[in-house]
Amino acid sequence: MEGTIFSPALEGMKHVKSEHGELMTKPFLEVCKLVLPLLDKFGAAMTVVKSDISGNISRLESKYNDNPSRFNYLYSFVQAEVEIKTAKSSSSCSNGLLWLTRAMDFIVVLFQNLAQHQDWSMSQACNDSYSKTLKKWHGWLASSSFTVAIKLAPDRKKFMEVIGGNGDMYGDMEKFCTMFTPILQQIHKFLTSVGLDSMKAS
Repeated sequence: MEGTIFSPALEGMKHVKSEHGELMTKPFLEVCKLVLPLLDKFGAAMTVVKSDISGNISRLESKYNDNPSRFNYLYSFVQAEVEIKTAKSSSSCSNGLLWLTRAMDFIVVLFQNLAQHQDWSMSQACNDSYSKTLKKWHGWLASSSFTVAIKLAPDRKKFMEVIGGNGDMYGDMEKFCTMFTPILQQIHKFLTSVGLDSMKAS
């Protein structure tokens, strides 16, 4: 294949913002979908994360498809739910967006670790990312199952062979992190402004 496994997501990120800098729903969800094939390369270790991401994408996508013009911008889901006071429900789109963003935080820090600490083992990279991102929001059960799942991750050398393509793999990995991080930060900032960024898993 041309480029690296990160190339489609890197291309997609160029289209996530409108000309006024607002995050667009469909292009953002498309980028999140393009992250899923990356997770496949981790095998069973990322099954839980992948199904969580897929579920949250589907929740937001089905709401978007109900009314694409109303939900063209990513924050419109949240604003609509804040108005009718359903944003904090566990089945809300706001909750879906929050957990989708957190899962993407985890993936970004994981790839940052792999790119910047090339002497780290895969489990070290995963555990460090988990403790910096998802861990504080997870209850004991989610945390335990995550710790068990991470043990199933392939070793680093094998993983790098599996994701190999043509192109600068570590360069694209870094680029993926530097391009995606500000987008995720922007979402957190918005969720904080409406009091939704600190919801924990039940």
